[in-house]
Parts: sequence; structure tokens; C-alpha cells
Amino acid sequence: MLDSPFTTWEGNDVHGRRPVVTGVGVRLDRLFARPPGATRRVIASGLDLTGEAHGRLHGRFPGVEGDWLGVVDYEIGYADGRRGKLYLVDQLVPFHVLRKR
Repeated sequence: MLDSPFTTWEGNDVHGRRPVVTGVGVRLDRLFARPPGATRRVIASGLDLTGEAHGRLHGRFPGVEGDWLGVVDYEIGYADGRRGKLYLVDQLVPFHVLRKR
């Protein structure tokens, strides 16, 4: 787990410290926005980058221009409906694509 300078911690040194984890939704349509007019070609076994993925926010970093990035773990499913998912750990995600759950 990536420890950012803005990670909030709970617990203590006696009982153990844990980062505070917040449930978030990651808006995949916004995170992976397609350029206007881009040709669309469906790949049935590809990643489903639509809708919202369940995520866990556990840190944050400020960008130089004042935008915040969250440190998030989340899963992306496949378009063909298989049970397995791609699990992404410690991803920097802009706050504007996150929604508190």
C-alpha cells in the first residue's frame, strides 16, 4: 500500500496503525474518456471501461496545479462477463472521477 503524505491513519503504535480506507466509485467512462470522433471497434474479450468500478481510496497527492489525485485500488471487469477481473493497486486517479460510496 502506497503511503502518501496525506494518508489518514487510525489506531496507534501499541495496537497497530492502519490507513483509513474510503469506499469510492471510479467512473471509468471519465477516467478512460475516448477522444471525440475516435473509431469504435468492439473487442468482446476486452476490458469493460464503462460505468463505475468499486474502489478503495487510501491516500491522496496534490498536483502542481491544485488538482488532487487519489491513491485507489479497484477492479475492472471484462466485456465477455468472465468472473476474473483485472485488479489494479495503488493507482493515481483524479478526484473528479471518484464518487464516495
